[in-house]
Amino acid sequence: MVASKNALAPEWLDVPEDLNALHAPMWAQDVERNNDGELAVGGLSVAELQQQFGTPLFVMSEPDFRARARDFKTAFDTAFEDICGGVDVYYAGKSFLCTTVAQWVAEEGLRLDTCSGGELAVAQRAGLEGSQLGLHGNNKSRAEITRALEMNVGRIVVDSLDELERVAEIAQELNRTAKVMLRLTPGVHAHTHEFIATAHEDQKFGLSMAEDTSTTAGISAAEEAVAAAINAPSIELLGLHCHIGSQIFEATGFEIAAEKLLRFLDAMQRKYSVVLPELDLGGGYGIAYTPVDTPRPATEIAQAMAAVVRSTCSALGITSPRISIEPGRAIVGSTTFTLYEVGTRKTVRVEAPASSNVSPTEDGVDAQQNVTLARRYVSVDGGMSDNARPVLYDADYSAVLASRASSAAPSLSRVVGKHCESGDIVVRDVYLPEDVAAGDLLAVPGTGAYCWALASNYNYVARPGVVAVRDGAARLIVRGETEEDLLNRDMGAVRD
Repeated sequence: MVASKNALAPEWLDVPEDLNALHAPMWAQDVERNNDGELAVGGLSVAELQQQFGTPLFVMSEPDFRARARDFKTAFDTAFEDICGGVDVYYAGKSFLCTTVAQWVAEEGLRLDTCSGGELAVAQRAGLEGSQLGLHGNNKSRAEITRALEMNVGRIVVDSLDELERVAEIAQELNRTAKVMLRLTPGVHAHTHEFIATAHEDQKFGLSMAEDTSTTAGISAAEEAVAAAINAPSIELLGLHCHIGSQIFEATGFEIAAEKLLRFLDAMQRKYSVVLPELDLGGGYGIAYTPVDTPRPATEIAQAMAAVVRSTCSALGITSPRISIEPGRAIVGSTTFTLYEVGTRKTVRVEAPASSNVSPTEDGVDAQQNVTLARRYVSVDGGMSDNARPVLYDADYSAVLASRASSAAPSLSRVVGKHCESGDIVVRDVYLPEDVAAGDLLAVPGTGAYCWALASNYNYVARPGVVAVRDGAARLIVRGETEEDLLNRDMGAVRD
């Protein structure tokens, strides 16, 4: 019998029928419980991982990463074969990047999108060809632009008129031609399940497609940039780019954006007598962080987007540009879980209004028909320094007891970190076995994207390492920091 739901739990969170079960969409394909009930990835148990590398620890499945990368490439190539001969898939390095992952990306036939000089340096150290790289960002420095041009990157995604002028000037100084795409804001904003097909101009990214009546010409910033790029001798205008949001589960927003950009591209080609051969439709495809998230397969997204591109190009009577996309989270997010060791625990009592989903005898009812409910806090040896998303974006995660199976009753829990911050929450609400104790291991799935990448040294905590598991063996692909690493940057602490 399933236990009663705690009224402190959010509406979407149900009491699991089996606390030992793994919800498959949240995990890499080779993660399972072994015969001892312990979580294992690629046949390697979490106890072995902790013994070899310590905790906290990011644990990535290499086969799963490669499979997801191939799935996107195959799905989009197949869907767009008759439209433009296939798709260029750029892995969004900002989600998670190191030299090993950059090499996997290239080996699986993908390209790499970078957003800084540091990410370019990783790609260069990994041995990637400049032609397979893109450089993004809304405020690229002269040094970053210069580096990109000297590496002969395949494209620089320009974000503003100021930046277009800067890129043109630096390219001219270097006697090079900058291959440029213009990032536009198509007036479609998507966030999870919500799509607002209206103007969304109040943001730092992109060139507005809305007409600017305050100018003499009355044209949009996007068109002004097209005209300027065409007339700049040191610029080769490849085409247009957009990105409508992140953690998106439906194809509708992508479809609307694709149609708007194709119509704009057609208008620009006709007006300025040019050919814009490329169109990038961005990324933002969602993953499962909790059991209620419903990510779409790459094939389903690809087919929906291809149908819109095909029909719009047919209606306009134009040849489709070469399409590119930029998945990051959708490739790396579910490949990885974070392994923590449990430390202290405590249970707090919270008074709440009586609810139909709570038995009055659960914890007692007071005279005002309020109930006193229990919420347990489970502290782990990491926190917001290795996963800033809950405090930054109010992001939800899940967790399981990883070091053993348990038949104990479910207890509504809040997994928190060790930092001196009340917002240091790793998992806001999750049902864990009542017998979770100090020394147990917890695993938080879906931490491959924007966790290590956003990691900090708050409270002088060293950032965790990242291990890649394949065929029953694990190897460090990013070494965890030590206190010595931290002190080596503190010039007052450096000794001769």
